[in-house]
Amino acid sequence: MRIFFTGGSGKAGHHVAPFLASQGHQVTNADLTPLRHPDVTDLRVDLTDAGQVYSAMAGMPTMADLDELGPAAAEGSAYDAVVHFAAIPAILIAPDATTFATNILAHYNVLEAATRLGIRKVVFASSETTYGICFARGERKPLYLPVDEDHPVVPEDSYAMSKVAGEVVSRSFQARTGADVYGFRINNVIEPHEYAEKFPPFLADPALRRRNIFSYIDTRDLGQMTLRALETDGLGFEVFNVANDDTSVAASTQELLDTFYQGVEVRRDLGRNETLYSIDKARRLLGYEPQHSWRDVLADPRA
Repeated sequence: MRIFFTGGSGKAGHHVAPFLASQGHQVTNADLTPLRHPDVTDLRVDLTDAGQVYSAMAGMPTMADLDELGPAAAEGSAYDAVVHFAAIPAILIAPDATTFATNILAHYNVLEAATRLGIRKVVFASSETTYGICFARGERKPLYLPVDEDHPVVPEDSYAMSKVAGEVVSRSFQARTGADVYGFRINNVIEPHEYAEKFPPFLADPALRRRNIFSYIDTRDLGQMTLRALETDGLGFEVFNVANDDTSVAASTQELLDTFYQGVEVRRDLGRNETLYSIDKARRLLGYEPQHSWRDVLADPRA
């Protein structure tokens, strides 16, 4: 595929964009900051500018070099898919109004350009924060566990609000066009080197992870999930939780339920270390199966 990838220079994108390129796809990174990866073409694009987004997406897809500017290139073949990861990625980075306005305007511009240009596959990054737990003022517990895609999304913060609004925009464009538009409610993104750097305190004190529902997503498994979505056609509009299949702490899942979620409905039996952020839908519809874990790097102190 020829993939128009926004935000390929961000924390998740700078792993996922090269991974897609390694699988044989041609990837253009549309970002304000270049990725500078040999297998990915950088294109400087301000996604809040509708004209820039449309021009960039309507232009020629990734080329190896200028020698490819032959007669055939004059036709300007369309991109086959869009992966939209770009965003101000959390609260407290920019003023709240800026975070919301930037994220939703960029999201609208990308979806409008993609669908008007006839691109039939869009994968976009939503967030775990849509459930209103991560950035709540004070502590908020899920209504039930494990948290699945049917759980209400009622956030308080500007970042999560922008992600909920982005899902609504995406559903609307999908209804208009019939394209496949898949959203990822991505959990806390962890790069491989961060296991040794960040996880020892989590293993000692699981309370540090309660805002993330004790879950995480390895960037390599996020790459796999993105590839699965690009290769799966015909689902229309869908949102998927994206996480690894275990928790990010040493305490067992039952201990987490007993300690942090007394009184919260538990809707099914859970495995010893099973994530509380359900990935059943991604497994069922996309064939997603996580391959990585902090347990591959660190000794489980409870083992």
